[in-house]
Amino acid sequence: MTSPQLLIVGSIGLDTIETPRATMERILGGAAVFASCAARYFASPAVVGVVGDDFPPEHEARLRDQGVDLTCVEKKPGKTFFWHGRYEDDMNNRVTLDTQLGVFGEFTPRIDPPYDRITTVFLANIHPQLQLDVLDAMRGNPLTAADSMNLWIRTTPDLLNQVIQRVGIFFVNDEEARMLTRRQTIRSAADALLSMGPRLVVIKRGDAGAALFTRESEFFVPAVPLRQVVDPTGAGDTFAGGMMGYLARTGNHSFPAMKQAAVIGTVMASFCVEDFSLNRLAHIEKRAIEERIQQIRDLCGFDTIEL
Repeated sequence: MTSPQLLIVGSIGLDTIETPRATMERILGGAAVFASCAARYFASPAVVGVVGDDFPPEHEARLRDQGVDLTCVEKKPGKTFFWHGRYEDDMNNRVTLDTQLGVFGEFTPRIDPPYDRITTVFLANIHPQLQLDVLDAMRGNPLTAADSMNLWIRTTPDLLNQVIQRVGIFFVNDEEARMLTRRQTIRSAADALLSMGPRLVVIKRGDAGAALFTRESEFFVPAVPLRQVVDPTGAGDTFAGGMMGYLARTGNHSFPAMKQAAVIGTVMASFCVEDFSLNRLAHIEKRAIEERIQQIRDLCGFDTIEL
């Protein structure tokens, strides 16, 4: 296996998903799963996580077949993280019906050499203290990125602020950005977050795409317009994984490279939502990725307007 270029720390879980069209029970899910399987098209990912002794061996085999390094994934007695959610008819709103942390509730990331020297790190949505622990454990000067959620904004704002101060890239959705900063617009929210330390803020906007902000520049990428969405679960993690995988491969951290990476992330998320779990994300041809990149170029391009 190729030496990992991207370290992803986050949940590996089992999901039961209800949509208006179908219900799927105990399928492979978790932030680290979606992020790593998007990233692997561009870089070699390694995952830090934990599963219980009920984790199906076929799921482990599937991740390995995708080229995901599971050396830093621990298996402990107990239940694997489980989430049960139901989506409304428009697929934009969901209700959490059940969450069982299982062994993930006592998760402590363990990063042994040489994984502590991987040069690109994505901290998926886990407790901010665990994100800080990973940042402390890394050696060298890696490009670091972190995601978060409204739970940590409400319950551990001080720890989350410390994470934001220390990472190079901070991912957040538009609702959470407003909640975190108490600002009305995403531009003003991004300004507030940038003032805390990161060089890039990425605001995920669901089916409206994503926005990138630095202190000097901004960029908006639209979502790929799809005729049907089967399951939105993991789309945000897929976006982040695709983006970080591309950055890990290129080693280029300039704003133009960040823009390209955001397009990659958007494209990968568009594949993710076309089926449940990894059913679509695991089987994407290079040509299909290239076609959707061109589709975004066509969406954004227009001729000069003379007034």
